[in-house]
Amino acid sequence: MTHRRTFFRAAGASLLGAAAVSRAGAASLPEAVTQSSSAMQLPPPPPTGRPYQPIVTLNGWSLPWRMKDGVKEFHLVAEPVVREIAPGMKANLWGYNGQSPGPTIEAVEGDRIRIFVTNKLPEVTSVHWHGVLLPSGMDGVTGLTQPPIGVGKTYLYEFVLQRSGTFMYHPHADEMTQMAMGMMGLFIVHPKDPKQFKVDRDFGFILNAYDIEPGSATPRVNTMLDFNLWTWNSRAFPGIEPFVARTGERVRIRVGNLTMTNHPIHMHGPHFEVVGTDGGWVPKSARWPEVTTDVAVGQMRAFEFDALAGDWAIHCHKSHHTMNAMGHNVPTMIGVDHRDVAKKIASLVPDYMVMGDKGMHDMAEMEMPLPDNTLPMMTGTGPFGPVGMGGMFSVVKVRDDIRRGDFKDPGPYRHPAGTLAGEYTAEMPEVVRATAPKADARTLQVRKPTGHDGH
Repeated sequence: MTHRRTFFRAAGASLLGAAAVSRAGAASLPEAVTQSSSAMQLPPPPPTGRPYQPIVTLNGWSLPWRMKDGVKEFHLVAEPVVREIAPGMKANLWGYNGQSPGPTIEAVEGDRIRIFVTNKLPEVTSVHWHGVLLPSGMDGVTGLTQPPIGVGKTYLYEFVLQRSGTFMYHPHADEMTQMAMGMMGLFIVHPKDPKQFKVDRDFGFILNAYDIEPGSATPRVNTMLDFNLWTWNSRAFPGIEPFVARTGERVRIRVGNLTMTNHPIHMHGPHFEVVGTDGGWVPKSARWPEVTTDVAVGQMRAFEFDALAGDWAIHCHKSHHTMNAMGHNVPTMIGVDHRDVAKKIASLVPDYMVMGDKGMHDMAEMEMPLPDNTLPMMTGTGPFGPVGMGGMFSVVKVRDDIRRGDFKDPGPYRHPAGTLAGEYTAEMPEVVRATAPKADARTLQVRKPTGHDGH
């Protein structure tokens, strides 16, 4: 058990909190490594210190560190960045070290770490280490536990990692603006014993959302709930990379939620177990099989499964979270016969097309003209045609012949004979249907109220 007195002695809190770095001290800072590519960067094994298995950050990377006098030193730079949401769209965001989300910080239980944070934003900021046990003065709440990090200033956070688990970091200064602009990142603390909670592949990503008008590139930061881009690590399908594994491998996926709503993350195929929460690792006796786990706002979840060969969709099960650039005020046109009016409109607008009267799947097949820097609402192509998805959607790709350490997309799955659904062409028996009353003039017509206030 960790007592208050031993905790603060171990953490090295003394009377210190987050502190500004002098100009002389800034000359000895570790290098601020940056990364602008949205491609997944595989982290190398730790060069020094305690051994651990690095996690693979979806469309992201892990921040390098240096060892100085037994302390791991990291350097975060808060700054404006440009992030490709998916091919065809880029966003003006705020982030760390060239990307949003920022790089994943990885260390080991028991490590003393020192994190320098340089502020290149146009306003003050701070960093809160979400879920990490540390001294109050290192908690990063502007005005409460530390002064704000001024523009152009560098602050120092230093503490000992008391427990392993899945955590996050984000500002606690002007949160509405800074988090809506993409300032966040994963913070992974590995167990001191590398054999504890060991898996073959370890993935991680953060759920985040933006409200970016079609044709523009900067999020509207005052939006409370009506977001139109739902992303994993600031990437929307088809820009989200797949989770690649070998048949039979034990796979862990870590998810953190810094959006304004909950997300039921559903994986097709193999069942999984939730093995980690905000509070740490779940004992084996308390786990149960699932195919969906709900990740609430500010929560973290880690789940594990044994990889089963196939292409398995993984996505948020809120259906509007698997679409891009949604228009909240688009009326429902299903069942409406507007052929006559469409002819009249087409005489004035030659490119006019009827949409939505039979459903929305046509949106996934047609290539409509779009405003610059705008993603199709439903997109993506698979081996059998349009996928018709967007937003928070990816694929777990498991193959028998994937090599250890290989995370490249293996392409479409080759289904064994007799295991692929197909069209039934034989004679169909007559279908027995229940009788239903026909609509007449007295049938109640229900119209959805206007004013979409959220999800």
